[in-house]
Amino acid sequence: MEDSYAFVLVCLPWKIRRQRYRRRAGQPPRLAKRGGLRGELHKMAAAGAEAAVVAEEEDEKKRLPEDDPESGGDSDDEGDSDSSGDGEDEEKENEAEIQRLEEQLSINAFDYNCHLDLIKLLRQEGELIKLRRARQKMSELFPLTEEIWLDWLKDEIKMASESSEREKVYELFERAVKDYICPEIWLEYAQYSIGGIGQEGGIEKVRSIFERALTAVGLHVTKGTALWEAYREFENAILETAQPAPGSVPSPEQQQMLCSQLEKIHTLFRRQLGIPLLDMEASYAEYEEWSEEPIPETVIKNYKKALQQLEKYKPYEEALLSAETPKLAEYQAYIDFEMKAGDPARIQLIYERALAENCLVPDLWARYNQYLDRQLKVKELVLSAHDRAVRNCPWTVGLWIRYLLAMERHRVDHGIISEMFEKALNAGFIQATDYVEIWQAYLDYLRRRVDFTQDSSKELEELRSAFARAVEYLKQEVEERFSESGDPSCTIMQNWARVEARLCNNMQKARELWDNIMTKGNAKYANMWLEYYNLERAHGDTQHCRKALHRAVQCTSDYPEHVCEVLLTLERIEGTLEDWDAAVQKTENRLARVNEQRAKAAEKEAALAKQEEEKAEQRKQARAEKKASKKAKKNRTGDKRKADDDDESEWGQEEGEQPSKRHKGDGDGDGVLLEDMEVETGLFGRSGPEKPDHPANQKEKASTSRKDIPKVLHDSSKDNVTVFVSNLSYNMADPEVKLKELFESCGEVAEIRPVFSNKGAFRGYCYVEFKEEKSAHQALGLDRKVVEGRPMFVSPCVDKNKNPNFKVFRYSTTLEKHKLFISGLPFSCTKEELEDVCKAHGNVKDIRLVTNRAGKPKGLAYVEYENEAQASQAVLKMDGLTVKEHVIKVAISNPPLRKVPDKTEAGKASPFAVPRQVYGARGKGRTQLSMMPRALQRQSNPVAKAENGMVQNSPATSSEPPEEPKKMSNADFAKMLLKK
Repeated sequence: MEDSYAFVLVCLPWKIRRQRYRRRAGQPPRLAKRGGLRGELHKMAAAGAEAAVVAEEEDEKKRLPEDDPESGGDSDDEGDSDSSGDGEDEEKENEAEIQRLEEQLSINAFDYNCHLDLIKLLRQEGELIKLRRARQKMSELFPLTEEIWLDWLKDEIKMASESSEREKVYELFERAVKDYICPEIWLEYAQYSIGGIGQEGGIEKVRSIFERALTAVGLHVTKGTALWEAYREFENAILETAQPAPGSVPSPEQQQMLCSQLEKIHTLFRRQLGIPLLDMEASYAEYEEWSEEPIPETVIKNYKKALQQLEKYKPYEEALLSAETPKLAEYQAYIDFEMKAGDPARIQLIYERALAENCLVPDLWARYNQYLDRQLKVKELVLSAHDRAVRNCPWTVGLWIRYLLAMERHRVDHGIISEMFEKALNAGFIQATDYVEIWQAYLDYLRRRVDFTQDSSKELEELRSAFARAVEYLKQEVEERFSESGDPSCTIMQNWARVEARLCNNMQKARELWDNIMTKGNAKYANMWLEYYNLERAHGDTQHCRKALHRAVQCTSDYPEHVCEVLLTLERIEGTLEDWDAAVQKTENRLARVNEQRAKAAEKEAALAKQEEEKAEQRKQARAEKKASKKAKKNRTGDKRKADDDDESEWGQEEGEQPSKRHKGDGDGDGVLLEDMEVETGLFGRSGPEKPDHPANQKEKASTSRKDIPKVLHDSSKDNVTVFVSNLSYNMADPEVKLKELFESCGEVAEIRPVFSNKGAFRGYCYVEFKEEKSAHQALGLDRKVVEGRPMFVSPCVDKNKNPNFKVFRYSTTLEKHKLFISGLPFSCTKEELEDVCKAHGNVKDIRLVTNRAGKPKGLAYVEYENEAQASQAVLKMDGLTVKEHVIKVAISNPPLRKVPDKTEAGKASPFAVPRQVYGARGKGRTQLSMMPRALQRQSNPVAKAENGMVQNSPATSSEPPEEPKKMSNADFAKMLLKK
């Protein structure tokens, strides 16, 4: 230690000279920053003269007894007894809290916040041994943040006095720099290593740490400069020690050492100036000032190139500085930019910077690991990244699987891979299927280790025992934890059977496994039987194939026709006549029973549908009666309304329209019909007739209500910033306030114009005008949102008179192989209940229950899966399933084509229509008589009757054009007129 202090003391003249140079150049002197190398050098130099005295005083204090008067143990006044009592109470509370936290961690060791609280309390109480143990346990489970590591390192540095303890601090630094890429930790590491340069090889060790730090974070645009400057200052300090004494002539060895050291400093300057870093101009000016020779052209060229690159990086750095946590979008944009440039070191650094602030984002870790696996492929770097990923996000099974694959790819020892797999099993996944995936990945690894050319081997036995353990683990551990089977389709056992049959030629074991699979509830699925049949077909014999298909015909309940067809195909190719007859008889009997069951289900469904129709008819009749009573009431007060004709003319003819023909909005609105909606007394309006006002006040009240309601005038020039909202509840108390609260999330609302009737009743639709067009586009996302029990319709505001072809279809009308259409659902079925049924067959992305305008379900639904395979599997297993005593039908979503009339042909005459005869400018008058005999008129369109009385070859039904009438001579006309 004394040698290192002596070394530091000679460094001070260079520091003072640097400050003088900066003042001469007009720059403010650089102050020693907290944790910077300058500050450490200054602190160590100032403490060098007193180090021995302080150490001796501390040793004396340790040797003093607690009750020695000189130690100050009994020097407190009696007046401080209260404060000491409070301190004892607080200390007891802290001890109790420490004990509670330790017990909680013994129950759940993965409680991150509990670890933090315990470390904070132990550090506050000064329990150094327990504090070190607590930090050690936390670091084994989680990567520690920069703040936690710096606190730990500073505590250990204070306690490290001997060389053996310094080595432990070095080990701690090595662990710290592996968790995250943190420039501050690297700088602290380099500064601490300077204190050990008095030992053997100390200078080279410091240089090695600095070089590693530059490799890790030297490219950091905003924080890399500090490391470069610290490294140069260290080399400059060594240069000062190599200077000969004033007035002496350096020896050849000293001259060579001086030249070598100067070249090292030149190299550091040149390396730094070739990298785009902040404050590059100051570094360049410092190099010009320091160097006695002119800067080479190559260095200037690299410097200017780095400056140009820095201008490209500045927007991304500024975006990171101004953004708020977690800055994922800004980091992703930065990563995409670096990926285009293609520099692996910079790509790795920006990923590490993003992960230091978003360490709990599994997708970010997955993308980083994928890049390392496919591009860099450096074993230490790849495995370190994978290890940190699973320590940060242990609940993500995909990261564990990629880790196991990376370890196998880089030929890690089998024992280490198995140990890592055991850690994965204890990671605490959130889904039962995650355990199936991790087991499958490990079994694939074990299978690739087996040499199947040998009849028996250690690896094969390990694979079989792993299969057996996986089945047992999923049966006991997973089902107990999640109360559901993680592997309902028995994929692990299926793969085991395939390995036994195809690779081990052990069909007996494969048959036992498939028999076990079928007893677990899979015998009713046709696809499971066909998988078994294909395995027998490839590696078994015809007798077992026939036996499997006969069992399949008997047990399959989802698609029995399919297995029946496969059985008949087998017997047609390989069976005897007796086998064929047995197969035909068995399939016919089975299909007859299936058709009978389906007929009963169809009758039950039809009965339910009929009941619903009867209920709908009753509701329709009740509405008609209610409407008739309302109309009769209006007729009694009709004379009173005639006096208000002048006032009504201000509102136009809107009230005179029929409710079924009324449009959304007024004259230039959206033009969509509001069918099945009563305006005032319908299903969604007032439930009962109003109490009649006094005849003398009725007229006055009506006119007053019309005057209070403003007239809705829509400016069609603002259609681009306006949306049309309909299907709202007529009983909505204050539409403007309610809708403003709803649409303000999309942008600033300029105006809301609800439409009212002459009586002041809200008509269920309105216009919402925004300040910006993008807000109107965002508001379309609120379409079908339930407002007061009804789905609200939000559509663009388009004038149908100017755009008659405008249509808005929210959902796809083409074939979607990853989406299912489900019918026959009970009306009480909720989205959550349907999701529970569907998620067993794949990952469900979205579920949409089809409803009417009132928001009531129709018994139909669309279910979207991640891919086509999952959707196909769900069709096989869900079609014909019973849900709340309703048999549902499931099919791939393929809506029928919408019938759109061809407008180009609309104006053309029908080929079967008689051409219009022109009689002058106005055509044939009503009073003009036709001179064509009736008999001839009838023959112009002959009609033939079939034996059953049905019309045949009529122009309305026949696709063939009618024959032209036969030309008649004068004699034919004479015979026709003479007929009686």
